[in-house]
Amino acid sequence: MKSAKQTALSVSMTTGRMTSAARTLPSFLIMGAQRCGTTSMYRALAQHPLLHKPVLRKGVHYFDTGYWRGLQWYRAHFPMKVGVALLNRRFGGRPLAFESSPYYLFHPLAGERIAADLPGVKLLVLVRDPVERACSAHAHELARGFETEESFERALELEEERVAGAEELLRADPHAVHHAHRHLAYLARGRYADQLERLEPLFGRDRILVIDSHRFFADPYPVYDRVLRFLGVRRFGYPGFSRHNWRPRPKQLPDSLRRQLMDGFEEHDRRLVRWLGGEPSWRR
Repeated sequence: MKSAKQTALSVSMTTGRMTSAARTLPSFLIMGAQRCGTTSMYRALAQHPLLHKPVLRKGVHYFDTGYWRGLQWYRAHFPMKVGVALLNRRFGGRPLAFESSPYYLFHPLAGERIAADLPGVKLLVLVRDPVERACSAHAHELARGFETEESFERALELEEERVAGAEELLRADPHAVHHAHRHLAYLARGRYADQLERLEPLFGRDRILVIDSHRFFADPYPVYDRVLRFLGVRRFGYPGFSRHNWRPRPKQLPDSLRRQLMDGFEEHDRRLVRWLGGEPSWRR
């Protein structure tokens, strides 16, 4: 039997599809990176009266794993245009719909799909120390049951073999999913510059804002202001900032392994400078 929540979601989706033509599409996306504060940013922005999250869930995952469902299905997740018009009159600004799906940044086809279906959309990307991100991702996937290797070191040893051929498969078959690519790519997902440089020809530099999440958590107010300027909306006070989905690290990473991993990310982090406007906080 369906749970009450599943039934409610099913009813909401049916209604959404029936009214999809009368619904708006997102003006911006929080598209990653995974375990870099995307949920915290999403919750902060969702408190703004002109920024509207999806009706049903934080991450719709349309442009990565659900693209086969069609644009009508995707549109069903967002607010009605008539409500948007009322908010425009009330607050004197254009409301913007958005969603947050961290796999969009890493999926090899998501950028191309977004560019085709959402012309003019803006992209918000959060990054953090890639070694810390990898540790956090391993703990997260282990807790969710997607990872079976309790040893972080062993999971890193297996990564290359696990994800081999994944991008080719995903590009060859638009309906394909790849478990390891989505859940077990601990080091690859921390090579942020590779992913940003894949997006740049599709969207242009001015439609992509990259945020150092360490700075966001240390002092969220100027970062929040910068995001609103990027989106072109005025501030109505500040939201309540909080940290979501944080997981304690199971054990301390050996210094030798951390140095080895940091050395491996050095060139990738250096290429982030032009996106962040300065050296990443974890390199200072």
